[in-house]
Amino acid sequence: MIVDARGHRCPTPSLRLQKAMREAGPSTRLTLLATDPMARIDVPHLLAGLGGRVVSIGEADGVLTIEVETPGAPTG
Repeated sequence: MIVDARGHRCPTPSLRLQKAMREAGPSTRLTLLATDPMARIDVPHLLAGLGGRVVSIGEADGVLTIEVETPGAPTG
């Protein structure tokens, strides 16, 4: 799933990603596209609090591509 937040300033990219993560199933990979350089800092902090993980962060032509994975299904 692609979350396109290009052209928006933080906290909008993180908020859009958080919404998409709520709608996605467990252990789902999402890709955030963002032009605000603060997303490079904000997204890892968001994922640390939500239990997901950052898979990769790349940048090309001023666009950050941040791939994340939602938390896995609860066990037990």
